[in-house]
Amino acid sequence: MVKEGHGVNSAVIHIRSEASVADHVVWSLFNTIFVNSCCLGFIAYAYSMKSRDRKMVGDLTGAQAYASTAKCLNIWALIVGILVPLHPWTCYQ
Repeated sequence: MVKEGHGVNSAVIHIRSEASVADHVVWSLFNTIFVNSCCLGFIAYAYSMKSRDRKMVGDLTGAQAYASTAKCLNIWALIVGILVPLHPWTCYQ
C-alpha cells in the first residue's frame, strides 16, 4: 500500500492500440460474384482493396474513408440486386 506524501512518482504510459478498420472485402467479393448490379459490387471491391492497402501502410483515416464508401456501395448493390428482380415490370418480359 502506497501512502501519500512519501515522494512516490508515477508515470502514465500511453499504448497505441491498433484500431480495427473493417474493409468489407468478403462482402464486396460476394456482391461482385453473385449480385453485381450496375457493377456496384465490383466498384465496392475496388474500394475495399484500397481500404486494405491504406490499412497496411498505416493510414487509418484513409482506410476508414475507403471502407465507408465500400460499405455504402455494398448496401446499394444488395438493395438493387434484390429489388430489381422483384419489380413487376421484369415479370412481363
